[in-house]
Amino acid sequence: MTNETPTLQTSLVELPRRDWLGAIESICENEGFYEPLGRRHFAAYVEKGDTLVVSFETIQGIHALSDYGQPLAWDMARKHNWSSLSIISHGDTWFRDNKVYGFFDRLIDEGVFDEFETILFYGAGPCGYAAAAFSVAAPGARVLAIQPQATLDPRVTEWDNRFTEMRITDFTSRYGYAPDMLDAAEQAYVMYDPREQLDAVHAALFTRPNVRKLRMPFMGGALQTDLLEMEQWEALLCAAADDRLTVRRFAKMYRARRDYRPYLRNLMKHLEAEERIPMLLALCRNVTSRMNARKFANKLREYDEEPEQKAAEQG
Repeated sequence: MTNETPTLQTSLVELPRRDWLGAIESICENEGFYEPLGRRHFAAYVEKGDTLVVSFETIQGIHALSDYGQPLAWDMARKHNWSSLSIISHGDTWFRDNKVYGFFDRLIDEGVFDEFETILFYGAGPCGYAAAAFSVAAPGARVLAIQPQATLDPRVTEWDNRFTEMRITDFTSRYGYAPDMLDAAEQAYVMYDPREQLDAVHAALFTRPNVRKLRMPFMGGALQTDLLEMEQWEALLCAAADDRLTVRRFAKMYRARRDYRPYLRNLMKHLEAEERIPMLLALCRNVTSRMNARKFANKLREYDEEPEQKAAEQG
């Protein structure tokens, strides 16, 4: 990176961690503010328009997913003139930290959220938990949570064996049980793949009058990545912020899966495992008629050759 002051348009990809943190801090000092929140978290604020996205992200996720090496929510600042408050963690912490609680307490006391016309809390996975849990700080906000956990309190979710190291973490005190924290939200959206059993059970815990479930069957366990790769992530946040994310509108967005190879491969595996051969062959013919898809062509060939092999064995 040059000695020029970094901006929202500057790529921070492949910067060493210390330089990356320095660049993030520099951008925030020019555009808003930067605040460390203990050893594993910090807040990065960019001030733009009267729509605010409060995103929860991890350093690792930013480096893996962002084309700029910047918080994903800053895309909305660049493209749509949204203000962005990103709470960023080093690793998956579920943001269970007194410093983070105190930061949101201060925002409430100072009336920061009252300055915005529209507020959207956003996150995925552990960050989706945090988006729901901390949304209580801004009554009337909207929330978009992708594959969120409701809690990791073992007295409630002992059936979830994915994050056993977090069972000693307190999920019962302030900003604790995420579904209850949504009571003050105007509208919340919870996205999940119903075939991912543990995600689906967590989603069930979020059942509330103001929560809309958006299902992404056969997509798997990395929905944020899938939405980015299908180029639907940005449109999804816009629709959620504008309160236009109906089930019907999402269904139109989700049609992008028809050209998304990971989804098509998952569907092919499912149909074969369920021995739904006519539908499997129909899928393979449809895919190979639209794109160069070797796995689907090989599957068609495999089933075309099967009758010949059986005839040869019987002969």
